[in-house]
Amino acid sequence: MKFSQTVGLIVALVVLLLLSMSMFTITEGHEGMLLRLGQIVKNHKTQKAKILLPGLHFKWPFINNVRKFDIRLQTLDHKSSRVVTAEQKDVIVDYFAKWRIANLPLYYTRTGGNEMVAQTLLQQKLNDALRAEFGKRQLKQVVSVDRVQIMSILKQKANENAQGLGIKVIDVRIKRIDLPTEVSNSVFERMRAERQRVATEFRAEGRSQAIEIKANANAKVQVILATAKSASEKIRAEGDGTAAKIYSTAYDKNPEFYAFFRSLEAYKKTFDNKRDVLVLQPDSQFFKYFNSATKLSGSSGSAAGERKQAASE
Repeated sequence: MKFSQTVGLIVALVVLLLLSMSMFTITEGHEGMLLRLGQIVKNHKTQKAKILLPGLHFKWPFINNVRKFDIRLQTLDHKSSRVVTAEQKDVIVDYFAKWRIANLPLYYTRTGGNEMVAQTLLQQKLNDALRAEFGKRQLKQVVSVDRVQIMSILKQKANENAQGLGIKVIDVRIKRIDLPTEVSNSVFERMRAERQRVATEFRAEGRSQAIEIKANANAKVQVILATAKSASEKIRAEGDGTAAKIYSTAYDKNPEFYAFFRSLEAYKKTFDNKRDVLVLQPDSQFFKYFNSATKLSGSSGSAAGERKQAASE
């Protein structure tokens, strides 16, 4: 190989090397800045930092270097921040924040372009705002009533404080509010005792109402029974009076038949059971009609014998 060809090859390689060192690309979702000896390169006309958008760019090798930044939405997920409420109760708060770079030169100046440093500074500002808002409210308010309002205030204050970092906070959300482990057991015990007290009051009130209802019901039952008994006695008296009137009318029409009928009814009730035993004298008035029937049957038998004897003669 000739010397001129060797030199040409070396020059070509150096040119390619310099060209590769001077060319760079910025991908979608990122922005870049040129630095010259650690200082931000500014636009000569506007005297503002030169922001490099996605695409192909060039720089002076060995003089300029490029810093690329992710301008997409970032997430700060913070867990177990200890906060004190207005009634001096400790609570553990988990929250997350959505943020992105809004001012690239300011962001680089304040954080050095380090995402971890930016999140640490943003977290400190959010914790300060969180303590300030929780310190104004009681536990019941931060858990239920004012939770949405607190998140809105946190977002507003975080944006105000994060402007000095070149950051814009898009949203702040509280994920969980819980009591510390050492406090949870005592709180649960107090809650359990309170629920038991309320339950005891409800049971006592229920027993009192049950006794009152039973007493009213028993009083109504007694009134109903007394009314029914009075009505039944009145009806029975009217029935007895009607029956007595009927018996009196029947007796007036035929006293002998009425006495015979009453005796039959007495016989029927007396001898209803075959095991009944009744000890009376034979000539007792109770067997009056039995005796009358026996005499009648005896006289009818003698009369029949006389008729038979007459016929035979």
